[in-house]
Parts: sequence; C-alpha cells; structure tokens
Amino acid sequence: MHLAVAIAGLAFLVLIHEAGHFFVALAVRMRPRRFYIFFPPALVKTVRNGIEYGIGSIPLGGYVKIPGMHRPAPGDVETYLGRALEEAPWLGGEAEALKRALADDRLDNARKALDELRRSLGRAELSDPARRSADRGLRELDDGLSDDAYWRSAVWKRIAVIFAGPGVNLLFAVVALAATFVIGVPTVSRSVGSITPNSGATAAGLRPGDTIVAVNGQPTTSFDAISTRIQASHGKPIRVTVVRDGHRIVLRPSRPHFERDQGRFILGFVPAFVDRSYGPADSFRRAAVQTGHVTVAIGESLGRIFTGSGRKQVSSVIGITQASSQAVAYGFTVYLQILALISLSLALLNLLPLLPLDGGHIAMSLLEKIRRRPLPREAYERFSAVGIALVLMLFFIGLSNDISRIRKGLAPMRLRRGSLRAALARDVDPGAPGSFPGELTNVNGTLYFSADDGVHGNEPWDRRPVSLARTDRG
Repeated sequence: MHLAVAIAGLAFLVLIHEAGHFFVALAVRMRPRRFYIFFPPALVKTVRNGIEYGIGSIPLGGYVKIPGMHRPAPGDVETYLGRALEEAPWLGGEAEALKRALADDRLDNARKALDELRRSLGRAELSDPARRSADRGLRELDDGLSDDAYWRSAVWKRIAVIFAGPGVNLLFAVVALAATFVIGVPTVSRSVGSITPNSGATAAGLRPGDTIVAVNGQPTTSFDAISTRIQASHGKPIRVTVVRDGHRIVLRPSRPHFERDQGRFILGFVPAFVDRSYGPADSFRRAAVQTGHVTVAIGESLGRIFTGSGRKQVSSVIGITQASSQAVAYGFTVYLQILALISLSLALLNLLPLLPLDGGHIAMSLLEKIRRRPLPREAYERFSAVGIALVLMLFFIGLSNDISRIRKGLAPMRLRRGSLRAALARDVDPGAPGSFPGELTNVNGTLYFSADDGVHGNEPWDRRPVSLARTDRG
C-alpha cells in the first residue's frame, strides 16, 4: 500500500510537470500532438481533438510532443520517408525538390514540395510498414513547417512553454510546504521526551515530561536557548530549573559531557515534540523561505556530484520511490514534505542548461536571441549528445548507489550533513530557535536521526517523524 501511494505521488509530480508544458503550449498556440505520463510503449492511449493522450510503460518521466521542435533539415526527408522512397524510387525527383527548398530555407516552396510529395505517395503502391512510416514522416515534416512550430515561435513563447514544466513543480513545492505548516509540523519543545542513561541529565534528576524553564538562573524560552546555555558552560556544572506537575523545581547541579565526535557539550536528553500550525499567509511566507534555502542546498549538492562524497548522495527513481514509500509510513505531513522536496529537485534538475532537459532548451533559445538567428541543427545534435551522456551517467550513478544501499539495509535517500538537513525546530524560520542539523537513516524499519543539538548527542529517535523544515547554511 505504501509503495502504491509513493508511485501515485511520483506520477502526480510527472503529471503536473507535463501539464505545465501542455497548457502553456495551448495558450501560445503551439498545439501539442501528444501528452504522455511515463514513456511509450503505451499501456493506455486515446485520441481527443487530434491530441493523443496516453500512459506509458516506462516510469522514467513523461513528455508532451510539441510540433516542430527543430527546424526541418534536408536529411529529414531521408530519415522520415526513406523506406517509402526505396519502394517508390520514381518519387526521388520530388523528394530532391523538397530537400533543395529546405536547404535554401525557402519554407513556402518547401510546403508546396511537401504537398506534391504527399499526393504522389498517396498514389504509390507501398507495403503496410512503408505506408505507416510515410504517414508518420509526413506528419513530422508538416509539424516542422507549420505556423505553430516551436522553432518558428517567438523566443518568449518558447521559454514560457519550456519553463512552465519546472515552474509548476516549483509552485507545487511551495504550496505543499505551506500546507504542512497549516496542518501542523512536529516541532521540538522545551519539554523532555526521554533521558540518556548515565548522563548529566540523569545525575541532575531530570525526568521525561519536565519542561526546562531556566539554566543557571537564566530563562530559556526555546530549545535553542537551552542548547546555547549548555555550550556556554564549557563543561562546568550547571543548574537546571524545570516545571514538573505544575511546580517549579531547581534540580541538582550536573556537569555536561563533551562529545568529541561533535566537538560539543551535551547534557543527555531528548526533547519532546509538539505539533505547531500557522496561518495561511504565515505558512506561505515560511514555505517560500524554506524553498529558497533548500534550493541553495540542492544547488550545492549538484555542484558536488563529481566529487567522491557528492556521488554517494545521488539517487535514481528506485531510491526516490523507496524513500517516498517510507515517508508514507510516518504520516501525511512527512509524505507531503518529501513530495515537495522531490518536486523541487525535479524542477532544479530540469533547469540545468543541458539538452534535452528543459534548461537546455531555454539556454538554446536565449542563445538564438543573442545571435539574432537560429542555431544550426548540428549544434543542437552535439549539445544533445553531451547532455544525454551526462544524464545517463547520473542515472547509473544513482542506480548503483541505490542498489548498494538496499544491500546494506539503508534507506536509499539520506539527508546528509553539508547538503539537505532535517530540522527538528520550535520555529522553522532559517536560524530560528530550536533548529539543529543531522542525518536521517532508516535501518530495518527504524528511523534514526543523528543530531548535533548540543544536548543529547547521536541518539536514535525511534520511529520519530521529523520535519524537513530547513537547510543548514553553515
């Protein structure tokens, strides 16, 4: 069940991405020819008003077929109609006329030559495979020469159509995160959830359920203030004041322990969580701020992909699906946050200036605007070859990482120090009280959160849902 919900969520992200391309293309009169969730061969398809809608069998994305993505070239005639011309060689003269018109960039003559060739092909005796191939080829050439062809449209229209896909994913990320703030996110409080055995907290007499209101007589209005007071002690005994059963109690002095791995002093307790919700306007503001910081963190992670540590953070669709499935188990809010994170990642990845990604098409359109003339077809082909090679490399790195993690019993997606951080926060604004970084790991069904909070050290948070509330900027 969890896996089905995870797959449905990822399919939804693909759907809204492609819907962005689709509806903006319709708005600027580039009538799409196909709208697919996942890649062909099609499992289900239907044709409505000349547009083919379908669900593919390869769950690696989706696509919207927009007419005339590239300027037709003379070589396209052989590519699209070669089989038919082999069976009807007497059409060679008309095919050559079409090639010459395309080579000379005489589009009106090319359309006339294509119409002549279409009529002649209609009279030719062709095998069924050649006929089907010719029909597809004629449609492709028609699209390339049509007035609504992508390559013939204004640059702003092309950029609008291409940006719409990642733009919708970005918008969804903000809306989804805002929704989690309205619903309520688990945030850390001043209350004690559990005590680490044989720690300073044990020696002080701290108990689960206590609310820490002061350290060394100084009031603590947030969890962050508690952590700050502990660090300021430099290992000297501290006196903690708590509220227990409605009574204010000053506990025995106790000495924080220095955790060498973290380079911090810890007292040895796990804070309790409370759900905190916000109003709609405040939620959108927080979501926008959070999205900005996560965007920076993802950008930094992308910059480290070609380093040893960076490569280990790459996940494929397998890892993303498994992480989403695990998030379902921790409740709707955590699942929605994971979907928002994946949607944001999808948007940023697609905006990389590499063909055939969306960012590559935007970059090429801007370059043509600067040059004030179209780029040659060969330039698109060379850039596409480089981009496809890089995308495939990332895919296989992610696939290899996921297989390795699954064998070790680890969750394929981890929020690592220096990239994306989990925030267990009283207030989820960047730098707000109660936020601290750490690392999420799922081992044999148990979620572990190793944290640098200055209080309890690297302790497991047993099956504790956490809030993906911010990124660590330091």
